[in-house]
Amino acid sequence: MKIILDAMGGDFAPEAPVLGAIDAAKAYGAQITLVGRGEEILEVLKKNNIDNLPEGMEIAHADEVVDMHDDPANVIRKKKNSSMVVGLRMLSEGQGDAFVSAGSTGALLSGATLIVKRVKGIRRAAMAPSMPTKTGGKVIICDCGANAECTPEFLLQFGLVGSLYAKKTFGVANPKVGLLNIGAEDTKGTQLQKDAYALLTKAAEQGLINFVGNVEARGVPLGEVDVVVCDGFCGNVLIKTIEGTAMFFGSLMKNKIFKRSTMSKIGYLFCKKGVDDVMKLMDSREIGGTQFLGIKKPVIKCHGNSDALAFRNGIGQAIQAANGNVAEELEAALAQLKSLEEAAE
Repeated sequence: MKIILDAMGGDFAPEAPVLGAIDAAKAYGAQITLVGRGEEILEVLKKNNIDNLPEGMEIAHADEVVDMHDDPANVIRKKKNSSMVVGLRMLSEGQGDAFVSAGSTGALLSGATLIVKRVKGIRRAAMAPSMPTKTGGKVIICDCGANAECTPEFLLQFGLVGSLYAKKTFGVANPKVGLLNIGAEDTKGTQLQKDAYALLTKAAEQGLINFVGNVEARGVPLGEVDVVVCDGFCGNVLIKTIEGTAMFFGSLMKNKIFKRSTMSKIGYLFCKKGVDDVMKLMDSREIGGTQFLGIKKPVIKCHGNSDALAFRNGIGQAIQAANGNVAEELEAALAQLKSLEEAAE
C-alpha cells in the first residue's frame, strides 16, 4: 500500500504533514511518498532531530505550492509543478493507491476531477465525512461542502455513493439513507428536496437504496440514519454546527462542572478516563479527513488546520479507502440505475 501525501498543503505545512506521515508509516506500515519542496521537508527532519525517514518513505520534489487564494479552475494549468498537482498526477498514473492533502478544497476537487477523473456516470464528486452517533455507530454526511448548488439528480447519486461507502467502509449491511429536511413529511422543503425525495423513493422501490425518508438535523447525531443526503451548503452548515456544539458542551462540562469546586475537581479525577474518551470521540483530528466520493481513486481532504495527529489519521483513512474499492461497485450501481431508467421510459 502506497499513500501519496501533499507535504505542502495546510496551515502548518510542511511540519505537520511530514511528522504525521512519519507517525503513520510506523503505525500502519504503509509506504508514503511526501510530495513537496525537498529542502523544506529535510529541514523539518533536522529541526525535529530525525536522522532518516522510516523505511518505505520517500520524497518527490515539487517546486510550487497551491495557495488558498489561487483560482481552483486555473491551478492545474498555472501550477503544474505544485505539490498538489504532481501528487494527483502520480495517483492517476498508478504510482500510489491514494492521495491525501490539506490544501485548498476547491483546487483539490478540481484537480481530482480533471486529473484522476470521476467514476463513469457520476455527475459531481461529493465530500462525505463520518461522525459518531448516539447509537454507537457512524453517520455519513454527503455532501458536506463540495457542491453548494445541486440538482435532484446530484442528491440521488449522493445517496447511492454514500450507501456504498457505508457498506464498504463501515460494514453496514443495509444502510439507512435519509434526506436532510425541515420535517419528516414528503411535502416539506424546497423544490429541490421534494424532487430529490421522489427520485430517492423510486430508487428504493427498485432495490438500489434503503431510503427511509426525510431526516431532521437533530436526528443526525442521534443516529436515525446511516447516510444523510444534502447539498454541500446545508451539509457544511450541519457538520460545523454539530462540531461547534460538541466543543461548547466540552468547555461547559470542564468549566461549569469539574472546575466549580474542590469536590468537583476531585470527582473529575475519578471520571477523567471517561471524559477523555468522549472528547476524543468528538475530536475531528481523530477522523483525519474526508474522501471525495465519486473519484476513480481515493482522494482524501484533510482540514486546513490539521496537525500531525490529523494527518496521521487522514493517511489511515486513505488506507481504509484504498482497501474498500468503492469506485468499481459504484460504477456498476450507476449502470444498473441507468438501465432501469431507460426501461421505464
